[in-house]
Amino acid sequence: MTYEDRRVQLVEQLKIEGRINTKEVEIAFLEIPRENFIPESIKRCAYLDTPLEIGNGQTISAPHMVAIMVEALDIKKGQKILEVGAGSGYHAAIVSKLVGKEGHVYTIERYPTLAENAKKNLKNTGITNVTVEVGDGSMGLPKYAPYDRIYVTCAAPNVPPPLIEQIKDKGKLMVPVGQMISTLELIEKVGDKIISKDLGGCAFVPLVGKHGY
Repeated sequence: MTYEDRRVQLVEQLKIEGRINTKEVEIAFLEIPRENFIPESIKRCAYLDTPLEIGNGQTISAPHMVAIMVEALDIKKGQKILEVGAGSGYHAAIVSKLVGKEGHVYTIERYPTLAENAKKNLKNTGITNVTVEVGDGSMGLPKYAPYDRIYVTCAAPNVPPPLIEQIKDKGKLMVPVGQMISTLELIEKVGDKIISKDLGGCAFVPLVGKHGY
């Protein structure tokens, strides 16, 4: 079975499970080859619905978790997005398809080696609307703020205040909060009000930084 066959099979499974619900997300998952973002030694596992090690104690998220996050964020064409935790670049690649050529994804990664690898993976996949930066993601990325959406791919002890500051009015922020087993929180900023919704349990590596662990 080819990688493409496995990708189609995975997408169909995620649709059956109710993880993928919109045509836009389905197309993004079909267009992005996950094998491009997986270390050579474990490429055979590219379409298993599980997190995989990518170095520096970090993982590429399970496809179902990526699907849950992007569906809940309701990402639109032309939006400006901040991702905290670039990893191998896969999640940002999916989001890059959702925002389209008129949108842009900024992703910040703490580990320089992972950031460089993410840049290479994105370039090799032909993606040009993602900018990878190195830094403390718990502080956000103020130089490109404000953002329509911000999402965090690692678990924080609390919602980092800089991230709330950097989302636009009526923007959305998604953060896993808690150690070991975390709660996926979806936050909407409406004027001076913060509306929070619990999307259930999840497991992520810890966010390291000033507002992390």
